[in-house]
Amino acid sequence: IDAMITNFHLSESTLLMLVSAFAGKENIMNAYQHAIEQKYRFFSYGDAMFLTRKES
Repeated sequence: IDAMITNFHLSESTLLMLVSAFAGKENIMNAYQHAIEQKYRFFSYGDAMFLTRKES
């Protein structure tokens, strides 16, 4: 797959590890920092993000 839509997962969860492996840990951490600053909602009923695969 080249892209996915997912929510903001709990820290240290396997789902967070999965999206980090897909899009790159630095990209995910930057997205989470932005989400925190903008008061996004997290977890199952929160906001979503669109991810593209990290370049190899």
